[in-house]
Amino acid sequence: MSKTIQNRKIRIAVVGCGRIGKNHFGSIAAHSDHLELVAVCDNNPSVLEVHQERHQVPGYESLEDLLDNEQLDLVALCTPSGLHPEQAITASRHGVHVMTEKPMATRWQDGVRMVRACDDAGVHLFVVKQNRRNTTLQLLKRAVEEKRFGKIYMVSINVFWTRPQEYYDSAKWRGTWELDGGAFMNQASHYVDLIDWLIGPVDCVHAMTATLGRNIQVEDSGVLNIRWRSGALGSMSVTMLTYPKNLEGSITILGESGTVRVGGVAVNDIQVWDFAEPRDYDARIKEANYETTSVYGFGHPLYYKNVVDVLRGEAEPETDGREGLRSLEVLIAAYLSARDGRTVSLPLEY
Repeated sequence: MSKTIQNRKIRIAVVGCGRIGKNHFGSIAAHSDHLELVAVCDNNPSVLEVHQERHQVPGYESLEDLLDNEQLDLVALCTPSGLHPEQAITASRHGVHVMTEKPMATRWQDGVRMVRACDDAGVHLFVVKQNRRNTTLQLLKRAVEEKRFGKIYMVSINVFWTRPQEYYDSAKWRGTWELDGGAFMNQASHYVDLIDWLIGPVDCVHAMTATLGRNIQVEDSGVLNIRWRSGALGSMSVTMLTYPKNLEGSITILGESGTVRVGGVAVNDIQVWDFAEPRDYDARIKEANYETTSVYGFGHPLYYKNVVDVLRGEAEPETDGREGLRSLEVLIAAYLSARDGRTVSLPLEY
């Protein structure tokens, strides 16, 4: 791995100045003691001009031009999901560390290629999973790791959100297989991430998907049945057709000695927290709950802190490329199952 960055600011460029970009610009500003935004990149000239003016940095319409003309340590890829693989590989060949938004890719082999390319180049590949940093999920992760549930029997995950047709029509890449993926892969991918991160390795999945209310290539709704290697059973229900607005993003875990439900619109409200054995931090449950106006949560600045610490040589990556592959594998297995009408076992390849 390339040398750590000491005694100067880490030089970062944001590639893609759309919907999620503002979370990255805000996070860079929050860590301005350690990060310097040196350039922006977007293939839409008018969007690019706005961000050049706003941030007072050079702008590039092409990633290659950006990499050829700027001395960068890190790029943040906030582009359509299907573009992440080639952009990550291109950046790695220039010796630049890569942070990519979710999902890291829309195809399994593309994700594998990203990891290999960054390994070969000796650069870090970070996959943004900012929801893991939310206070509610941090407490839930702790309870699972401390085995407070005993044996976990059943897990239920719901993502009942809404995305109107105008959302998909706002850009040509939205709602396509190649560049976007559907409700599971795009909107609910942080919830798919909980399947492995919280509960553990998956044995097999069986999914059904449908496009019921939107004029798009991909699914706007789907259901997924899951068996974990531990024996636990679970399900995930996802739709982008909830009337009239986002209703729920939740996870419920039922175990032999504990029951928890984290609900709200985006796993921001611990609604049930019931364990046979109490712990001192149980009193913090109420203060962990937060009001959210955004399904993105507030985890981006916390995610960025880990990236800074890794590049300074002071921490290990919380979510690297291999960690990103774990949720991508579940996603691809779900899509294969839905397409072929069969149960798909993991791992996808040996």
